[in-house]
Amino acid sequence: MRELLKSVSFALVLLLTAENARPRALDRGMANPEAPKTLSEADNDLLDDLSRRSVRYFLDHTNPVTGLTLDRAPEADTKPRYEGVASIAATGFGLTAFCIAADHRWISREVARERVLAALQYFARKAPEERGWFYHFVDAATGERRWHSEVSSIDTALLLAGILTARQYFHDDPEIVRLATEIYERVDFPWMMDGSKSYFSHGWTPEKGFLPFRWDTYSELIILYVLGIGSPTHPIAADVWGDWKLPVVKVGSYIFVGGGPLFIHQYSQAWVDLRDRGTPGASLVDLMQPHVNYFANSVAATRAEQEVFAKQLSRRFPKYSANLWGVTASDSKKGYTDWGANFANVDGTIVPSAAAGSLMFAPDICIPALRTMLLQYGKKIYGRYGFADAFNPATGWVSPDVIGIDEGISLLSAENLRTGRVWQWFMANPEAERALDLAGLVKVRDTLESPRLIAPGTQ
Repeated sequence: MRELLKSVSFALVLLLTAENARPRALDRGMANPEAPKTLSEADNDLLDDLSRRSVRYFLDHTNPVTGLTLDRAPEADTKPRYEGVASIAATGFGLTAFCIAADHRWISREVARERVLAALQYFARKAPEERGWFYHFVDAATGERRWHSEVSSIDTALLLAGILTARQYFHDDPEIVRLATEIYERVDFPWMMDGSKSYFSHGWTPEKGFLPFRWDTYSELIILYVLGIGSPTHPIAADVWGDWKLPVVKVGSYIFVGGGPLFIHQYSQAWVDLRDRGTPGASLVDLMQPHVNYFANSVAATRAEQEVFAKQLSRRFPKYSANLWGVTASDSKKGYTDWGANFANVDGTIVPSAAAGSLMFAPDICIPALRTMLLQYGKKIYGRYGFADAFNPATGWVSPDVIGIDEGISLLSAENLRTGRVWQWFMANPEAERALDLAGLVKVRDTLESPRLIAPGTQ
């Protein structure tokens, strides 16, 4: 295997050559005049280095026998706080990461196949499950349930997204296709709705049954409903699409559907390509009908956050700026924190995956943010696996860990911006296309903000 990482000093040199960089060609036009029409050599080098480091996390922290990926790990060579705890959501990101790495030839196709096959064999034959749904946190080596965690609907959905991505990447491998299909088709989607006509439960435990919480409000739930509607064996009704509440918020000068952390806009759309999908005639947010242009909505949420940091929060925290911004659920000095979207509890922390996870939505503001973090703070926040999970420029605090799902969303969003391949692989699954068709999201080309930049040698 060739060395994945470049030195930080070399990355800094590359970034400083931006003005002399050769522009990259656009794959197609974009409706948004603010979005850049080229990806510079330096931009591509930054994203390439960040992506390689993110891949290293999944190579280092995925069990080769079970295929399970650790929920988190220390950036430095120190004792982990939660040793051996894997997350099935991180595993879904990891399966996609191995496809990306093989596609770029950062690892061999055979190494990627071995990693993917180990996970599929484990989930098909050995993983504890209930009606096809898997436990949220498990022991990476044994697969045993950890922390009395729930059989999780959304985390199983993120795992399935990775499984179906791998099924398409290795579409010519009969064993991978068979196992991936078996795992997906075993999932009993109606069961997880617990008698509801519209809403999935958040999960189930053997001690208490279904959790009382429902996926009834716009969030990262899109992937869950796409998989449920598209299921060829245990589908849910297509007309449940959009039954969830659509809280309209005004953040800065932007109005959009949301209200939660930025990741709620990122996770599902890392796989589900909604750039060209919408309801005919619907604007960004149609307040008279339950229609949302989900891709454009995510673009607006990203731009709103950057604007608030630059124009409002920078008064409280002078380190914040138009090029140094972003929070989402992350570590903080006080522990894991859900920062929300009203920013009332922000304490000066910056979360790199806020910008990195939105590269596919707004590269013109996300790339400068990542470059600024790297140039200003360098090795203090950027190491073996890329950026630390979070840091506070005012106090000097830096999270000692990186988190698998944050590594994953950064990698997948960067790849979608550069090549669009994660979207391409996932949407090549007929179940995904069928689900969007049944939900009424027709193809409406050239009406959405669609940043997709192709670098030479990546097509």
